[in-house]
Amino acid sequence: MTASIVGVHGIGKYDYYLRAGGSAAGAATAMREKWDRYLHASLGGPARTYFSEVAYFSHLLRDPAATRAAPLRAARGEAAGWAANLGFGEYVTGTLRSFTAWVLSRLEGRSAAFAELFAPEVAAYLTDQGRRERVRGAVADTIRRNRPRVVIAHSLGSVVTYETFWAYPDLETDLLITLGSPLGMREVIFERLLPAPVNGRGERPKGVRRWVNIADKDDIAAIPPALAGCFTGVDAEELVNLDWIDFHTAEKYLGCPALGPHLRPFLG
Repeated sequence: MTASIVGVHGIGKYDYYLRAGGSAAGAATAMREKWDRYLHASLGGPARTYFSEVAYFSHLLRDPAATRAAPLRAARGEAAGWAANLGFGEYVTGTLRSFTAWVLSRLEGRSAAFAELFAPEVAAYLTDQGRRERVRGAVADTIRRNRPRVVIAHSLGSVVTYETFWAYPDLETDLLITLGSPLGMREVIFERLLPAPVNGRGERPKGVRRWVNIADKDDIAAIPPALAGCFTGVDAEELVNLDWIDFHTAEKYLGCPALGPHLRPFLG
């Protein structure tokens, strides 16, 4: 039996909405076509449709403050060039990740400001309960409509998906794969999850039968890259080395060979 796979995207996908003329359905279709190509790069064989749908929600988090992210995206390129000139090469992402972890450890109560600075969509999701519920509702509708055997959630999408399965107990899936997940990021996301962690630990949602987490070891959005230390019920973890610059993109994660062994049993 061929799997039905639902994808859940991460931050920065509002352009899909604009290119689709303000259509969330059009944006979702464009993303599904791309994610099929990305996953085919990992699995090989004849080209086929893997995803039945990608749950699209970026338009629900849109805020004028999102324009503040543009200088940061430009700064990343400048930092990469600076590091290359200094001879850091591929070691720059490890350095950046260590620095980010150091900053997080000293944030204390300033987590909301940090999230707003680095990812306005993350801040919009975590601080606006109305938006949070609408985003979770959109993802729940997609999962309910497709009844997927597999859900693949990238970046912020892993946070949304985790909360959605808890918020809607009727939802079920055989396999949840989180990619580049910030679920365990202390003082930014982890303590603010709904439901809140108990005694410092979250738990695999009841409707998820198996949970696999895959993260680039130097992904500065996935701190910590391994989630088993923060969550009960993570069945398998893969720490990978994707790319020293594009270490967080859906394209790199979906094209990663680590997905194959977990997905092939569902592909028929």
